[in-house]
Amino acid sequence: MSVVLITGGTGAIGEAIAEEFSKTDDVIVTYSKNAEKAGELTERLRCKAVNMDVSDENSVKTAVEGVLKEFQHIDILVNNAGISLIKPFTDITEDDWERQLSVNLSGVFRVTKAVVPSMIKRKSGAVVNISSVWGVHGASCEVAYSSAKAGVIGFTKALAKELGLSGITVNAVAPGVIESPMNSSHLSAEELLALYEETPLGRPGKPYEVAGAVRAIAENKFITGQVLGVDGGFY
Repeated sequence: MSVVLITGGTGAIGEAIAEEFSKTDDVIVTYSKNAEKAGELTERLRCKAVNMDVSDENSVKTAVEGVLKEFQHIDILVNNAGISLIKPFTDITEDDWERQLSVNLSGVFRVTKAVVPSMIKRKSGAVVNISSVWGVHGASCEVAYSSAKAGVIGFTKALAKELGLSGITVNAVAPGVIESPMNSSHLSAEELLALYEETPLGRPGKPYEVAGAVRAIAENKFITGQVLGVDGGFY
């Protein structure tokens, strides 16, 4: 039985990942604002929820220290917490840019930095970072988001080389258009339909399909430094 820490556990993909791992493992999900959803997950999945703001170093340190104190180790870290921004490039403010980087890229850095020393000590562990198809190929009106998610890919590839001899794998999963409240709240029905039509499989992905990919890549000990597209053939 592994100990699995999943950031952003109250979102659609985070919840699906938690549900997947909770079948067999000890799961800890983090949340920033949605305490009600976190409470529901703890009851339904029999997992633990901890408050963590990935944009705040002290919040991250406190949360990770608490998890390590209770569980002694973390076997799998899934950096899933993220926020979206759809806005023309010329309208992006400094605050928009910094917020995207702080949560979507620096958040991955902060949490990984807090967790990895305990993995190095045990010479074992897996880190899976949730990037995006837009981090691979870029998206119009999502320059800040795409940039941050592309940074996650660079972070993944570099860290995989550094931690390999410590027995730690580091990979990324890049979801395409996934059926989720985040997408439906930011995109119109017409925009979503157009994206579905661009996807060779002709439909959006399901959160559980991303979760299955995360589990598979986390548990394979000879895959590292890779970016797994879960995008229905979008690219």
